[in-house]
Amino acid sequence: MAVISSDSMAGRSILGLARQLSEFVYVCAIYLGIAVLITVVLGATVPSLREQARQVHEALLVALRPDQRLNQIWFASYGADGYGWATSSGKAADLLDGGELPPEDAKAESHAESATRSSTAPQLSFSKALKLSVQGRHVEGITAAQAEALRSYLARKFKIAHSVAGALVNTVFVVAREKALDPQLVLAVIAIESRYNPYAESHVGAQGLMQVMTKVHKDKFEVFSDGPIAALNPIANIRVGTQILYDCIKRRKSIEGGLACYVGATGPSDGGYGAKVKAEWRRIALASGIPVGR
Repeated sequence: MAVISSDSMAGRSILGLARQLSEFVYVCAIYLGIAVLITVVLGATVPSLREQARQVHEALLVALRPDQRLNQIWFASYGADGYGWATSSGKAADLLDGGELPPEDAKAESHAESATRSSTAPQLSFSKALKLSVQGRHVEGITAAQAEALRSYLARKFKIAHSVAGALVNTVFVVAREKALDPQLVLAVIAIESRYNPYAESHVGAQGLMQVMTKVHKDKFEVFSDGPIAALNPIANIRVGTQILYDCIKRRKSIEGGLACYVGATGPSDGGYGAKVKAEWRRIALASGIPVGR
């Protein structure tokens, strides 16, 4: 009986070891399968991830070191180009410096004279506007205190650089006056449309400071050598947006109707858009001390 009991215990031990070994092999097989699956998945996805990383890297290089084709847009936006504001006659004014335009701008100007501006309209460079803003200079027709109050209000409320606020104010005043519009109305439209983000884009494709629909107004960007992508340039966006606002007001015979047209309202209601713009218009005028409609 002792021998049988010993053999039985030995058999149980062997069975236990065999069971543990089989469980170990089973677990190893599972992990090996998972490893193979992960390897296959990574093999399929890593190349695409590498391609995406390469594209992001190239985009960063373009943004940080623009090539010649993009210099006008990106350098103008960040104030890195070296040319100034010039009238077509080349005569210097308070904020308008004489000098030749770069070839691409000269080409755009030759087309633009008959389309969106008069032959004596100033050609604007955002870099120049930015430099003049840093120097504390402002457009004619308003006092230094009014200009400072206006740029301080915009910089504080919309969290943009003080110098950029001044450059945008100078730009809007020049462009809006070309169309006999109240510059502060245009500033209010920018506030409601983009909150002064020049790279804003809506879900329907409206872009830039004044949220211009480039697909709808593609023809208005033909005067710019870079076409619709110029909507991301503050100067181009303000010019086209102001032109659209002017056309809307002229068509609807009133500012209220023009604002409804600008936002795309076809019925009697504009969803409160006009009221928002007019309220901001009054706040801007109150902050600057410049009367509404001046």
